[in-house]
Amino acid sequence: MKNTLTAIDFGTSKIVALVAETSGRQRCDIIGAGTAEYSGFADGQWNEPELLNEKLFEAIKKAEEQAHTHIREVNVGVPGEFSRVYTVETAVKLQGADPHVSVRDIENLFRQATDELGAVRGVIIHRSPAWFMVDDSKKTLEPMGMRGGELRACVSFVVADQFFLDDVSERFRAMNITVNSFFSTPTGQAMLFISDEERDRTAILIDIGYLSTEVMAVEGDALIFHKVIPMGGANMAVDLAYGLKVKLRSAEDIKRKYVFGVAAGDDTFTGADRDDVPKTFTREEVAEVLEPRVEEISEAIHDAIKSSGVRLSNWSVAYLTGGGLAINRGGRDFLSAKLDRPVRELPRKTGRLSSPTYSSALGLLDLIIDTQITTNQNRGLRAFINNLLGG
Repeated sequence: MKNTLTAIDFGTSKIVALVAETSGRQRCDIIGAGTAEYSGFADGQWNEPELLNEKLFEAIKKAEEQAHTHIREVNVGVPGEFSRVYTVETAVKLQGADPHVSVRDIENLFRQATDELGAVRGVIIHRSPAWFMVDDSKKTLEPMGMRGGELRACVSFVVADQFFLDDVSERFRAMNITVNSFFSTPTGQAMLFISDEERDRTAILIDIGYLSTEVMAVEGDALIFHKVIPMGGANMAVDLAYGLKVKLRSAEDIKRKYVFGVAAGDDTFTGADRDDVPKTFTREEVAEVLEPRVEEISEAIHDAIKSSGVRLSNWSVAYLTGGGLAINRGGRDFLSAKLDRPVRELPRKTGRLSSPTYSSALGLLDLIIDTQITTNQNRGLRAFINNLLGG
């Protein structure tokens, strides 16, 4: 049986609406995609709230036309800017003459983790385990039935700002569209693109967008660290516009064409100045303006990871996505040198919308589908945990 659902992703420079048909976990067809450029958000607020409804309508209308359907319900992703990640490490004693991990033990452990989290501002939209341990055994995500005296776990909570939930719900209500659920966009992105094996070793995901950069650490089925850095591709473009004295659109085009590292690609760049007169720049002139800003962002990423408290091993993988740097040739290598750690590109999950600029929307869609399926099918401990914690 086919089900149709719609996911709404709020990026820093565009809104993406995806309409998908699903018929089980192994089959998902994106039948409609609509995008609308907008001014995004900063400091927990919309930059141009008066224009947001118009842009939402634009993205949804385009998706409806492609999917040949009328959207009445949506599932909304909460961006990292409007959410916070908390982790709680806790433990419970296993009871009985032959103590082993049971459903009740896991229920008690998560209940205790929630109590220890205490009162937080906002609404918990995602809860998941980074790991379980029985006594001094290895970390695992499948502790059911293990024997021992104590069950420990690290539980991650993603808490969404009440402002975002209320504001978005009201905007869709004005369009006669119902919001079914809110989901953590960073969580979906990390779960889709980073393999189970790499998450078990703790991995880093860096999303350099237009207005901001998100630095995430993921372990097991959970985000264990998340930070938003208020710099991105827009800062690079503005620096070029100011430094080269060209229009912003020309600066953005130069930025996209720039190749980091060896002088490959275009040796010269052309852009229109503020009087629409074409000007040509050498690679050295562009590098002198652009690279200091990219170094600044790279250093901020390095500092965020270093101060996160997350322990990384030599096998921990770092990934780069987003339209701010991942689309530039040599961008990953430039960042890798600054982080002193290999940086990979995200694996491509679909031929359609495979650009790094759509990774957050695809991750959100996958999280929505996975949550719906595990709600309807009992597929072991991870399904049980999703049902227990509400997705």
